[in-house]
Amino acid sequence: MDENKTVRQLQEEVDAYIGQFKEGYFSPLAMTARLTEELGELAREINHYYGEKKKKTSETEKTVQEEIGDLLFVLICLANSLDIDLQTAHDQVMYKFNTRDKDRWTKKDVGDGHE
Repeated sequence: MDENKTVRQLQEEVDAYIGQFKEGYFSPLAMTARLTEELGELAREINHYYGEKKKKTSETEKTVQEEIGDLLFVLICLANSLDIDLQTAHDQVMYKFNTRDKDRWTKKDVGDGHE
């Protein structure tokens, strides 16, 4: 397992996995529904670990990391099916945050011990 994969490598890996099946990618609408489902499962785990709602003894043990992984997989599938390069999408959003939103939040002072 390569711990230093790029976003493009993740997209290529998922594409190679999906490409071995005749069915291919689900439709964008179906994948959006899957994203919603996976986000709900992540929310449930967050609530169990950090909220007031604890797991029932009959519920299977899943982790926040596992649920984020499921969400990431479906997001990559959606991006791939729409020919969206996630690195480019990330760069676009970071540009937006570093320009339009650059003064939106209170920046830490250098040397304040909060790095």
